[in-house]
Amino acid sequence: MITNQKKRAMNPMLFKVLMVSAALHVLAGLIFGGITIARYVIPDESQFEEAPESPDTPPPEVKVQIKPETKPKIEPLKNFRTQKIGNIAVSDIDVDLPSSEDSFTVSAGIGGFGVGGNLLGSSKGRLDFGSSNLNVFGIKAKAERVLFVLDTSREMLLDTKGGFKSYRIIKEEITQMIGNLSAGTLFNVMLNDHQKTILFKPQLVSSGTDSHQELIQWLAPINRTSNKTGLDYTPGAEKPTLRALPNDSVQNAIPERDLIGNDTAFITQYALEQVVDTIFVIAATHRGFERLPRPLNAKEEAAWNFKINSPEYKAQLAKHELEIPRMEQRIQRKLSQINAERAKKGQPPRVLNRRYGIYSAQREVGLEWVTEHPGFKPWPFYDPRELTRYFKRLLDELYIKFNKPIPSINVILFLGKDEDYSKDSERRLKEFVRFFNGKERIIRGGQEIKKASSSSTVSN
Repeated sequence: MITNQKKRAMNPMLFKVLMVSAALHVLAGLIFGGITIARYVIPDESQFEEAPESPDTPPPEVKVQIKPETKPKIEPLKNFRTQKIGNIAVSDIDVDLPSSEDSFTVSAGIGGFGVGGNLLGSSKGRLDFGSSNLNVFGIKAKAERVLFVLDTSREMLLDTKGGFKSYRIIKEEITQMIGNLSAGTLFNVMLNDHQKTILFKPQLVSSGTDSHQELIQWLAPINRTSNKTGLDYTPGAEKPTLRALPNDSVQNAIPERDLIGNDTAFITQYALEQVVDTIFVIAATHRGFERLPRPLNAKEEAAWNFKINSPEYKAQLAKHELEIPRMEQRIQRKLSQINAERAKKGQPPRVLNRRYGIYSAQREVGLEWVTEHPGFKPWPFYDPRELTRYFKRLLDELYIKFNKPIPSINVILFLGKDEDYSKDSERRLKEFVRFFNGKERIIRGGQEIKKASSSSTVSN
């Protein structure tokens, strides 16, 4: 049986002790809490110093004296004279500056600036310093380094082209254009007659009065009289050696051998080797890249040797060679008759085309051989595309790998008034100048070349 226990009452004394202890704890918490708040939470009041009192008397007055500016006295120059200076010519300068990788580039041409190899090289980033406007027989261009290539062969002096009078106009066109070049433009002139070539200067020369006058005197005796034509009487004229790609089989076939070769390709490469940016070619013959003869292979060489060693060939060749002196005399007599008739009319002597020697002259005056030549050595030809590929290699060797702009080649073809020039030849000429980013113009006869003269219209 569960019984209910009585609750014990709390001791009154113990209760009082507990109440006093609790009150003391509350009081101590209030005191220490207030001290903490006062010390860390409430910021101290800012303290300011009182500004000093300003003095009763003002500071003493300071006076500054400003003197008027005086100009320095300039003594007049004694014995001072001015003199007008003409063109300043610098002769025989080789401006083909050395290249420097990752260098600042100032290039020949038009435009802004660039970074590249040669200082006169890149077509990107160009200054317009020293460039000249050109207009040669109606073909316009702009250049800093220009080369004129002039044909001096007898073909330029034929009656159908106006003879010596027309050639004088051509020389005047070139010299006048060079006289109009701006300061800083570099130029040169190349002469060739299919057998020999000569440059006005070994290197490009700066335009100016001195070089201009020297050029006029240098060109004056070229094709001035009928007894001194071409470069036969010009000191220093020779067949130069092509320098670029000497081990290329195509280049070895370019120079003429036994009247066989490719004169156009030869002159084109020699002109490109002068390292210019614009070329003007004035010539009597131009059919583009033309055909390039290649050496005979073993089978072809054997067939040719068999023919020339035959008794029939040897006998006919011997008779033909005996006739050559008589044919030369016949040509001279015929030419004397022609020139006598011309003299009565007040005309200059006639010039015969002798590019292929006696055979060209014989055909021109209308004479026939009694015994014809038994046959010249045959020459097979390269594929025409091979010559184009060769010139691409040449441009890479001379220009592209040095970061130089590829030059433009412009052709002025001077033909007789009624001279035959096939559509195929004209097509190949257009392909040639297009390959070199140039222009072409065909001029026929003396009257047309006189009207076409345009260098006097240019000023720089």
